[in-house]
Amino acid sequence: MRIRDAVATDAPEISTFLKELTAAGKRKSPDDVGFVLAHYIESTQKIKCSVAEDQGVVLGFQSLQHAAGDTTSGNGSGWAVIGTHIRPSAARRGVGRALFAASQSAAESADVTDIEATIAADNPEALAYYDAMGFKTYKTTENQVCKRFSVP
Repeated sequence: MRIRDAVATDAPEISTFLKELTAAGKRKSPDDVGFVLAHYIESTQKIKCSVAEDQGVVLGFQSLQHAAGDTTSGNGSGWAVIGTHIRPSAARRGVGRALFAASQSAAESADVTDIEATIAADNPEALAYYDAMGFKTYKTTENQVCKRFSVP
């Protein structure tokens, strides 16, 4: 497995496995190619968007973006938001951990102080992943759990 920057030609494959996550009830956001390009790979807020691949197959991706004023935390300056999406067939293979190492390094280089993850309350796998990466819950709503990682 190798970690590299996501490029526009990754969007169709990423969209395909996002549709798998949607079908499994683990994703509620759009999953089409245009959304992948606009909101992850080519986002103007992008700090880093990485993919994990193995033998040419994208196993997952992670997006790290500068926080806008509409984050759950209400913080903008120094904050970033993260999203992690792993192909269902690649779960439990260390993909998320490898992706987060790249995102954390990018956050440090971009002078990010805190990273926010907002997770659906009914997604135990994602909640456990962010806990394992060192994120701490700081806010909950009926449907979401907000976690924060303080960048060293």
